[in-house]
Parts: sequence; C-alpha cells; structure tokens
Amino acid sequence: MLTIFKKELFAYLNSLVAYITIGVFLLVLSLFLWVFPDTSLLDYGYASLDSLFSTVPYLFMFLIPAITMRTFAEEKKEGTFELLATRPLTDWQIVLGKYFASLTLVLFALLPTLVYYISVYQLGAIKGNIDSGAVIGSYIGLFLLGATFVAIGVFSSSLTKNQIIAFTIAVFLSFFAFSGFDSMSQILSLQKFDSVLINLGINEHYQSISRGLLDSRDLIYFLSVIALFLLVTKTVLGGRKW
Repeated sequence: MLTIFKKELFAYLNSLVAYITIGVFLLVLSLFLWVFPDTSLLDYGYASLDSLFSTVPYLFMFLIPAITMRTFAEEKKEGTFELLATRPLTDWQIVLGKYFASLTLVLFALLPTLVYYISVYQLGAIKGNIDSGAVIGSYIGLFLLGATFVAIGVFSSSLTKNQIIAFTIAVFLSFFAFSGFDSMSQILSLQKFDSVLINLGINEHYQSISRGLLDSRDLIYFLSVIALFLLVTKTVLGGRKW
C-alpha cells in the first residue's frame, strides 16, 4: 500500500493540474471570505469563521472530484491498470494507497486556510476573541467531509475510463450525499420520514461536528460512509476476476 501511496502522491505533486486545482480552490475561497459582501468575514461584525466552514463543503464538491477523477480512470484508459493488477498487491492495498494519496492532497489544500484563522484571531477588537474550540471542531468536520468525498471520488473513478465522466459522477454523488437527503425530506409525501432522511445525509452530521460537539454517532456515520464507498470500489475492481 505504501508503494501505491508514494507513486500516486508523487504523480500528483509532479503534475501542474494538482497545483492549479488547489490554487483555484484557494483563490475562490479567498474571494468568498474577503471580497464578496454577502460572505465577507470583514462584514460579520464579530470574530467568526462560519463563512469559511459553510463555503468549503460546496467548493470541495468540485475540488475533490478534480483530484480523484484520475485515480483509476487514467490507469484504465492508458492500460496500466492491468500491469498494476499483476503485481503482488491486493485490491485493498491498491484502493487504500490511492485513497490516502488523494486525501493527503486534500489536506495540503486545507493547510493554507489556517491563515484565515490567524487573520481573524489577530483582527478581533479584542485579540484572540474567537471560539477556538468551535474552529477545531469545524476543521475536524471538514477533514471527515473531505475524507468522505475522496471515497466517493475514488469510487466514481473506478467506474469508467473517462476522467470527465468520473468527475461528473463524483460531483453528483457528493452533492446528493451532502444536500440531497435534506431536499428529499421537504417533499410532502416524505415528510413523515424527514428525521430519518436528514440523518442519512452528510450535512446534518457535518453541522453537528462543526458546532464543536464530537458525537460518536457522527464519527461512526462518516467512517461507515467512507468504508461503504471503499468497499464498493474494491468490489468494482474485483469484477475483472469474475
């Protein structure tokens, strides 16, 4: 697994696509946080990063599929996946190696956002007047959200040889998993199941952790969704042996 992890990570870091994707992500996020009046931190009137943690999930829906779309699709298109499959590696080692490489790149994209926390910390009318505990909880929520979207993206890439199709599928599944169940709960005929549907969606658990409440049920939910998509990815790859 470590070999696959290093191979994938170095392939990302040696590609301009990764730097351009992360750069666009940080640029768009900066515009939302400091320029656009509706979401600008400067217009809040109090030290808070709520705008950051409400904006990043939607940017993740495009950033992460752009990172993960090549994981398996490119290998299948170039015919190198068959060569990879002949090596003494299990399907789990291949899946997990590629998964953790993509997740590491997402962490690289998140690290520069700590500058925003430092900025708000310094800009407060009373220096340091920010709820650091809630910020830590929100970053944990973002990490779990990113890990879930990466699992979805890796699964999407395993379905096709076309990176654009993999990207499109990942964006759709990520959006549906995050917001789709909330929207379904508003349908009149399904309102009696609204609490069940809301709890099936990612948004409810992400919001819970973002409030600084590290509930074991939320952690189990995220880990279960990640495990489910990785298991399905492994099953898709195992289909070549059937």
